[in-house]
Amino acid sequence: MALVKTLVCLANSRKLLGRCVAGMVDGDSGEWVRPVSARLSREVSDNERQYKDGTDPKILDIVEVPLLRPQSHDFQSENWLLDPDYYWKKTGRVGWRGLLSLEQRPSSLWINGSSTYHGNDDRIPIEEAGALSDSLKLIRVTDLALHVHVPGAMFGDQKRALRARFSHKGNEYILRVTDPEYEQEYFAKSDGVYELGESFLTVSLGEPYGGYVYKLVAAIIERATIQTGSRR
Repeated sequence: MALVKTLVCLANSRKLLGRCVAGMVDGDSGEWVRPVSARLSREVSDNERQYKDGTDPKILDIVEVPLLRPQSHDFQSENWLLDPDYYWKKTGRVGWRGLLSLEQRPSSLWINGSSTYHGNDDRIPIEEAGALSDSLKLIRVTDLALHVHVPGAMFGDQKRALRARFSHKGNEYILRVTDPEYEQEYFAKSDGVYELGESFLTVSLGEPYGGYVYKLVAAIIERATIQTGSRR
């Protein structure tokens, strides 16, 4: 084990057969870290992200993560190779005040101008994404709505999807949600649009696919669901 970084967990999202975990270093550095595995697709397995008691890191946990070395991959400059021989360790929790101290205020979510049929400003051509220096943002929004729908219904595909609609710095976004807790909660509801209150979003750039890199909402943190005031 080369070193341990203490992170505020800001994503534990669905990725292939594992998860994409990411967080900011606890403090005021603004440094993002995305622990990744040695597998080609870099997703983190259940065993690789466990606490000693067998439980999984939750959003807003303060976590000590054992790492081996930086492993930047194209625009995913935040990647660090995790050490699979050690457990992760929870040392506390962050509240709304702590989130406010981590908030980022980018002028846009990377590069806008390319959209899928059901999304809006939700992808970037690979040739443009190559020039980006990061792949994670933590933003605060006030007009979040979640849309549960069946995007492939006209083609006989009945698989449901969850998308987030929100505005940020004058831009309107509709992005796919990969937060497994929100997928589970909202897939249990009827298709439709659900209005949420003030929330933080962890927005991530996924792996290249079909000539594009997709913007994903990796975590949703509603103000109404967490304790306001104290940091831990």
